[in-house]
Amino acid sequence: MTVWQVFWLMVEAFFFVAYLVILFQIVGDLFRDRQLSGGGKALWLLLLLVLPWLGALIYLVARGRGMTQRAQATFAERRAEADEYIRTTAGTSPAQEIAAAQQLLSSGAITPDEFARLKAKALATV
Repeated sequence: MTVWQVFWLMVEAFFFVAYLVILFQIVGDLFRDRQLSGGGKALWLLLLLVLPWLGALIYLVARGRGMTQRAQATFAERRAEADEYIRTTAGTSPAQEIAAAQQLLSSGAITPDEFARLKAKALATV
């Protein structure tokens, strides 16, 4: 194999992978779109199978703006879910842990040595 053959093979591979990425984005957007009917989705998929490059280009021109908006909405939903999960699973702050231990000490539920251990543990996580 010559250098030019290897070069063109790499160029062809790049464009093929780029096409696959675009195709997966389009198919994902089709299934993400709640306003498009099932028949419309089937027609778009048929166009993508029959005329792949032209179908992808037409889809990006015709529905590209909505594709971006749907992707941003999905990202915002997932980020809100992740933030809520983090809020619910995250532990308390060291100051809250020390305050809780102080209340236990004041009520007599723990000894001063236990309070010191809890305080050291809370400060060690900072």
